Formats: sequence, C-alpha cells, structure tokens
Amino acid sequence: MTRNLAVRTVLFAVLSMQACQRAAPARAASAATPAGSHQAADGSACAANARPANLDFTLRDMSGKKRSLESYKGKVLLVDFWATWCGPCKMEIPGFVELYDKYKSQGFEILGLLTLDRVSNVPAFATQFKMAYPILDATDRDDVQDAFGPLIGLPTSFLISRDGRICRTHIGYAPKERFDREIQALLAF
Repeated sequence: MTRNLAVRTVLFAVLSMQACQRAAPARAASAATPAGSHQAADGSACAANARPANLDFTLRDMSGKKRSLESYKGKVLLVDFWATWCGPCKMEIPGFVELYDKYKSQGFEILGLLTLDRVSNVPAFATQFKMAYPILDATDRDDVQDAFGPLIGLPTSFLISRDGRICRTHIGYAPKERFDREIQALLAF
C-alpha cells in the first residue's frame, strides 16, 4: 500500500472522528444526504447508471482460508474497508452487527475488508465487537482498494445490489439507520 494512502487515511480518520463527535446528533436527525453518500437523484434504491462492482478477487479470511468475493454475487452486499485502530469504524461496527443479524436470512451479506492493519489485531477485536460476518485481509492489496476506490479514508463502505452495481458509497461514519434504509431498499429492489 502506498504511504500516501496511509497518511491520507490517518488524517481523514482524525478529522472524521472529530466531526463525528460534533455532528452525530445532527446527522441522525437529518434526512439530508451526507457527503460521500451517492444516491439516485430520484431517491430509488440504485441509480440507473451505477457502476458495476469488481468482485474478481480472492482474499484470505481470518483463519487463512481463501474466499472469492465473486461467491457473494446475487446478494445485497456491504463491503466495508476498516481497521481496528479506526475510531469511526468502531462506531459503525455495532450497527453492522445488528444489521447483519437482521437481514442475513434475506440475502444480505457483509464483508469486512481489513486494511492498514495487522491480521493479528483482529481476533480480539472481532470477539469484543461480536463480528460474526466474514472479515477478509485486504491490507497491502492496492488492486482491491483501487477497484473500489480510490479510498481516501476509513471507514469506507459500499452497498452493492444483487445485480452487482455499487449503489451507495459512504466515506467516514454513517449511522446505522441510514444503512438500514438503504439495505431495505436494495433487498426489495
């Protein structure tokens, strides 16, 4: 991974955490689209011109087993780039755990793509946060990051429709309620 991305991510994480602490109550009450969230102009589940997601990658899970991202095609997929040291990531993950439990049986899946971090940090973190969804190692995988990015900070999350299009992008913290609405719309789509 490039040093430039690491520097930008650390700077973004610090600024994002400060902004989240100041703006969380206002954001939760607001129905306005946050910066970094791409929505269809007509409010639909996914813009007609949404770009296809490149899922042509194989990454290792926390036990070292290879997992193909293509195996998740046909599901509503949340791809979350995160790290154990990332404050806004720690704010989002409990909501992701709830949403995963709520919608998994309806064809929803989350892939937590670890980046800018060591895999050895994950087991204790995943246990503490009760992360039952797949966590894959994307550290030093510029090809994966470039396929979704460029990533300018953490967390960065992408909601992908069953037909494989990137329908929403969230850069930085976004509240669970926003993800919940977007997931429901994509499951019904």
